[in-house]
Amino acid sequence: MNCGSSSRLWRRLYDDGDIPAIQYGSFGFQLHMAFLSGPRLLDWASSPPHLQFNKFVLTGYRPVASGAECMRSLFYLHNELGNIYTHGIPLLGFLLLLPLQIPWLQLSVPWLGLVHYLACVSPQLGSVVYHLFMNHHGGAPVYHKLLTLDMCGICLVNTLGALPIIYCTLLCYPSTRTLALLAYSALSSYVIFCAVSAHSNISRLCSFAWQAAFRFFIFYLRWADLGFGHPSSLRCYLLMDGLALLGGIINISRLPERLHPGKFDYWFNSHQIMHVLVVISILYLHWGVTSDLTWISSHSCPLD
Repeated sequence: MNCGSSSRLWRRLYDDGDIPAIQYGSFGFQLHMAFLSGPRLLDWASSPPHLQFNKFVLTGYRPVASGAECMRSLFYLHNELGNIYTHGIPLLGFLLLLPLQIPWLQLSVPWLGLVHYLACVSPQLGSVVYHLFMNHHGGAPVYHKLLTLDMCGICLVNTLGALPIIYCTLLCYPSTRTLALLAYSALSSYVIFCAVSAHSNISRLCSFAWQAAFRFFIFYLRWADLGFGHPSSLRCYLLMDGLALLGGIINISRLPERLHPGKFDYWFNSHQIMHVLVVISILYLHWGVTSDLTWISSHSCPLD
């Protein structure tokens, strides 16, 4: 029996519930005991229709479950486990560590620190809840509510995350700053509506284009020395948006699982890659905003 057929045999045994857990590598598989033995997993064709959104992930689907059973799935291998932990672990880190890195005592405008903190934790929180409970026995209605929650988390990081950037960039133009903050907030309300009502990943990604265009105008003001902020922050913000865009493109392209259907069912599929890139993107947002917040605490606007 060659390596490929052996790997498929072990995967079938796991999906049938005969062995507790399998991890796959590029050169075969490694067998590991899970914390708990899970239920018999389903293949793509047997999974609920509302969960059949990636036809290149062929196995490892959880059966419909109660809330408690969904929670229990934190401790056995299935094809959403990587999605849960790639945002769950960063969520815990952000909740505990980010407040220690925000210069609260130096903030002349306290709400800037608060909205930044909420922006950083909201996408991970929505994502973890969505992926953990997406197979709830409430079916498609519950799933779509969870998807809306996930989209709201993404919208919040795009909305709240940009407010400190806009504030710092237009620090010395109070009237323009207020108008820009209101305009971006109003635009974001429309974007949230478009994102939660979108019917495909492509249309959801496109929903955020208006916010991105607004942010890039703000970035242009900094690049052209028409705006203000810490000298290193602009690079952080460009990397932030670049990584987020790259993650979105990888997710909608379904790479790499499109090239080898079934090989990336449990690990290293497009959605997990997107999760990692989003976390790194948020770190760049955090580094840029904290630099800006520290900078404005000691900056004086020029007199007219």
